[in-house]
Amino acid sequence: SPSFSPPELSISLLAVIVVVCGLALVAVFVFLFWKLCWVPWRNKALSSQLAVLHSEAGDKDSMADKLKDTGAISFLEAAVKISHTSPDIPAEVQMSMKDHIMRRTRIQRQTTEPASSTRHISFKRHLPRQMHVSSMDYGLEAPAVAEQPTSIGRIKPELYKQKTVDAEDPKKEAEKTCGKINFTLKYDYENETLTVRILRAFDLPAKDLCGSSDPYVKIYLLPDRKRKFQTRVHRKTLNPTFDESFHFPVPHEELASRKLHLSVFDFDRFSRHDMIGEVILENLFEDSDLSRETSIWRDIQYATTESVDLGEIMFSLCYLPTAGRLTLTVIKCRNLKAMDITGYSDPYVKVSLLCDGRRLKKKKTTIKKNTLNPTYNEAIIFDIPPENMDQVSLLISVMDYDRVGHNEIIGVCRVGINAEGLGRDHWNEMLAYPRKPIAHWHPLVE
Repeated sequence: SPSFSPPELSISLLAVIVVVCGLALVAVFVFLFWKLCWVPWRNKALSSQLAVLHSEAGDKDSMADKLKDTGAISFLEAAVKISHTSPDIPAEVQMSMKDHIMRRTRIQRQTTEPASSTRHISFKRHLPRQMHVSSMDYGLEAPAVAEQPTSIGRIKPELYKQKTVDAEDPKKEAEKTCGKINFTLKYDYENETLTVRILRAFDLPAKDLCGSSDPYVKIYLLPDRKRKFQTRVHRKTLNPTFDESFHFPVPHEELASRKLHLSVFDFDRFSRHDMIGEVILENLFEDSDLSRETSIWRDIQYATTESVDLGEIMFSLCYLPTAGRLTLTVIKCRNLKAMDITGYSDPYVKVSLLCDGRRLKKKKTTIKKNTLNPTYNEAIIFDIPPENMDQVSLLISVMDYDRVGHNEIIGVCRVGINAEGLGRDHWNEMLAYPRKPIAHWHPLVE
């Protein structure tokens, strides 16, 4: 082992002593720094946290006083407990807590608003039930809707109402089309003959159980229904090609008053033929002057029976209350139905006075020979007291005179307080303007 001399030993001991003293001084400095700096700062942070907790507790008490609602107090107490135990609350939870508290405070504030006047209450009764005037909130957020636990799961039938297929508008039903038909028109000025050529039809509805039809077409030149033509029947097709021509002798000056009527039928061997639809061309000069053959396409309108055009009658009504006199003046008729084989009629007008369904009197005009557009200008007078005007009505009948056999009815119309449509309106207008003749056109019905 090495040997140390006394001077070297004293130097090493001195060095050890210096190092120990230095470490002691460092420990003293560290202890003083901790006592003077770290402990006051930590106490300050703790005091600030306690102040925050006391402020939250004070806010909780004030909020409880405002709300006075056990549900809100319990919710806030739970929120405070969570904040004590879990300082790191997610942002979504904090936002939901804030929204809930704001809603509850808003509802409490709204219920303390002063009541509105009686005038406003009556006004609000006329508003929709979905609009809550007392709970209006003009803030940036949407108004909170009070939840009703009893309405959860309740079915509201008004939300599920749908328009059924059967409840269709009758006007739309009448305007429903049943395919198309193509025909041509040409007028021969030398022979005074109108030629109607039926070419084809497309997209007809199926009337048979096999999904097809047996179509044919009837052709009239109204108002003459005595003369009619008919195409051949085409078996089991919805797109028949007819290509048949028909000739109607008619003077050129009568073309403007004539109507072309096409009725499409489905042939049935063992029962009544089903009507598919019809086409009525009122203006024969609509597409050309008929000097050359003109092709025309028309939609086939849905119909179950043939519409019969019986013509129209014009007459005036005038009532004198002081004299108790009702005057009906038959002026003229137009486009009457042809009843004779010649294509014309011998029309006259018969007027019947009805009371409670019984005929009291009847009067008639003169007979006009061989015409479908007669002019009369004849007055028919009935004496009716003013107190009985609400009990009577007039039945106007246009008749065709026959020398042999019974006279035939072309068409009728009725006027009176219990009549329908134009007949009632004409009667009421007559009563509203006494001593003044009121004239109207009336369509004839069967």
